[in-house]
Amino acid sequence: MANKYLYYISDEHLFDCIENLYNSYTSAKSGINTKKFYKNKVDTIKMTFDSHFNDLNEKTLIKTEINRQIDKSINNFIGTFHEEILGGIKGYQVGKLSGYDVKAKDDTLFAEIKNKHNTMSSSSAEAAFQKLARFADDNKQANCYLVQILAKKSFCKKWSGIINGKEYSHSRVNIISGDQFYKLLTGRDEALFELYKILPKAISEFLKNHKSSNTTVNSALEEITNSSKESERNILDEITFKNFNYYTGFEKLE
Repeated sequence: MANKYLYYISDEHLFDCIENLYNSYTSAKSGINTKKFYKNKVDTIKMTFDSHFNDLNEKTLIKTEINRQIDKSINNFIGTFHEEILGGIKGYQVGKLSGYDVKAKDDTLFAEIKNKHNTMSSSSAEAAFQKLARFADDNKQANCYLVQILAKKSFCKKWSGIINGKEYSHSRVNIISGDQFYKLLTGRDEALFELYKILPKAISEFLKNHKSSNTTVNSALEEITNSSKESERNILDEITFKNFNYYTGFEKLE
């Protein structure tokens, strides 16, 4: 049966990818209690500026921070979505902890996928280059790619340059924009655009046929509010104390 949505992957695979991303969204948005909320430390100095410059009340500040934490997680999930889509193209597969994100089944291509062009530090860029160079050296017929799904322009070029003070270059290590990588794997000039165009309809169909079983409640706001009342601190001071009571002077908030 002909594919309804995309020429280069089956409808079944497309919906599997959408479902995986939906589950990741649900997980990121659910069960946010104070333990999860405080896990990576909350920038309460920024929250102080936000409260005054953006005219936000304390409860809105908490909701905004929760949404920021959720969005940070979801950005990573979007990259995984692209890996899964690309790994469903005939002749290719997803890495699954093998050191690469996507590869050709005949070992003629290896790729590291990044959703945004500006998400790599110099150290991670250096590690990515070294890893791709090893794949190229171990597989003499392979071309290797650092893929920027969201790049500043459409391109495909040899990846060379100075990273952390060292000059890197390899004849078969390349850097490529998302549209050009989709084109490379599918043979279709507008493959990424085609994915973009069908997503609203495909997502709507998925949601129409999907029954959510998620009943987890986010309790962070209620827990922080109750804790604030018990300590008689305002909410911003409560969050600050819970995060930084071990910093000099911050114990005075007790």
